[in-house]
Order: sequence, then structure tokens, then C-alpha cells
Amino acid sequence: MTATALAALSLAGCASFSPDGGFGSVEQLTKERIGQSPSYQRNAAQTDSAQSRVGTLLRQTLSADAAVEIALLNNRDLQASYAELGIAEADLVRAGRLANPSFSFGRLSGHGAVEIDRAVLFDVLGLLTMPLAKQVEQRRFDQAQLQAAYETVGVAAQARKAFFEAVTARQLVDYFAQVKQAADASNDLARRMVLAGNFSKLAQMREQSFYADATTNLAKAQHQAVAAREQFVRALGLSGEQLDFKLPERLPDLPDAPANPKDAERTAIEKRLDVLIARRATEATAKSLGLSRATRFINVLQAGYQNKSATGEPRSNGYEIELELPLFDFGSARVARAEATYMQAVHRTA
Repeated sequence: MTATALAALSLAGCASFSPDGGFGSVEQLTKERIGQSPSYQRNAAQTDSAQSRVGTLLRQTLSADAAVEIALLNNRDLQASYAELGIAEADLVRAGRLANPSFSFGRLSGHGAVEIDRAVLFDVLGLLTMPLAKQVEQRRFDQAQLQAAYETVGVAAQARKAFFEAVTARQLVDYFAQVKQAADASNDLARRMVLAGNFSKLAQMREQSFYADATTNLAKAQHQAVAAREQFVRALGLSGEQLDFKLPERLPDLPDAPANPKDAERTAIEKRLDVLIARRATEATAKSLGLSRATRFINVLQAGYQNKSATGEPRSNGYEIELELPLFDFGSARVARAEATYMQAVHRTA
């Protein structure tokens, strides 16, 4: 029993937290896909530093990359997602540590005699199932890392899209303003030529219709530009003084040749974060199913050292075993639930 206790303590001592809390994997996954690394703000100093960087970027004419960086620094939902890593890692570390032993003490007295019972119990079943439980939590931790990277890439994509839409909407306003200016000049010229008798009323009506369409299109473009700018503000999480930013006058030039990635379909399937998340979820569920089956009949098993002493009698030493008797619940419900959850994950991954 002493050897078992020492082995349990040795295994429990191996479970510890990683230096970066698993965020290094999120950084790598994100940088591979968007070319930028996210920022996990764990304290007020890091938050202040992030806001200072946001202020520096906003004082310059924004680019698509700058917009993405601001969104990653300014998004509180992302920070909450990164905090999930700490929760998942805590569950992983906990799965690698044996539960604390329990100590029982009893004292009976009467007729001038005193009887004292002492016992120390260890969770033997937890020790036996610890490797499988750690595998379950490890896959859930991996899934949390992929989920954090997936949400980060999503925020970056949304910010980049909102940037291009805002700049495009602004360019359309400039274009329709030029069209309206030309239509205004053409309409004025048509009016003068009608007065001089050199233009028919029908031709003047066509010019007036062109002028009305140009005015309407400009108003629509201005409305769309305001909506696109507001969408851009929301994508970056800006507020207050941060709203005084400057967008470029026009979109950047197109590349000389379109990108032609090799094995695009295979790469997309292998690198898609949502697919990887589904795979990790299925693996974790499969391991959890194995754990449920392993503990189907006996879910509690404790063993330990027991000591008994009584007045006038020598001290007695022995051991105690405590287990759960499967008289009413044979674990079939837990196993059935685990099997259904596993099949659900399999179909979602397929």
C-alpha cells in the first residue's frame, strides 16, 4: 500500500502548468494563416500596452494589416476565448493529479474503555484511470487551442473584409460625386441650349433623368459609405476618441498575377481549423467513451491503511477497501450517453 501511495504521489507530481498556458500553439496556428500573432492580455499592464499600440496605429493612415492588428488587440471576446485555454489546461493538470486522500477518525468510550479507529484512504480507481483521463483532457485542451486560433482568424478575416468594404464605399462616393458633377454640367448646358432653341425638350428630359439618377446614386453611395464605416468600427472594436481614424483614398493596386497555390484543396482540408476542431472533439469523445466503459460497474474504489487501538489491548493494524456496489445503476445510462455523444461527433466530423 505504501508503494501504491508513493507511485500516486510521483504521478501527481508530474502534472504541472505549461509556461505559456498553451498560448504558443495559438500564436503559431494564427501566424501560419494570417501572418500576424495575437496578443493575450493577462494583466492591466499588458492591456495598457495593447491600447497604446492601438493609439499609435490609429494616428496613421490605416492599412488592411493595421486594421487586423487593431482588431486582434481590441477584441474582448478574443481575450475571453484565450482565457478558456487556462480553464482547459487546469482540467488537464487536475486529471494528472491524484485526489487528496481521506482521513477518518472514530472514538468510542464506555464502561471505562476507549476504542479509537483511524484510517487513511486513497482513490485507487482514480489512479488506475488517470492515464485515460489525462488523454481525454489533453485532447480537450488541444481542441481549446484550435478553437482560440479559429476565433482569432475569424476576427482577422472580418476586420480585413470590413476594411476593404469601407475603402471601396468611400471610392464609390468619390466616383458618383464626379458623375453627378458631370451630370450637373450637362443638365445646365441642356437647359441653356433649350432656351437658345438648339435643343429639344425630349433631349433635355433625358439629361434631367441622367442628373436625377446621378443624384440618387450619390446619395445611396454616401449612405453605404456611412454603413460600411460603422461596420468597420464594430469589427475593430473602436469607440470614443478612437473613431477619429483615417482610411486611404483608394484600394491598393491589384497584384501583377493572381496567386496560384498548389494543392489548394488538400491544404484547405488539412489546415482548416474548424475541421481540426471537429477531429479533436471526436478523439476526446472516443477517449471519454473508453473511460465510461472502464468505470461502468465500479465508479468508486478506495483503499488505505487502518489502525485501531483499545484500552488494555495491543494496537491493531490493517487495511480498508471501499467500493461502490452496482446494485441499482449498472452504468448503462452513462455508457449509452457516451456512445451517443461519440456517434454525434463522428457524424459532425464526416
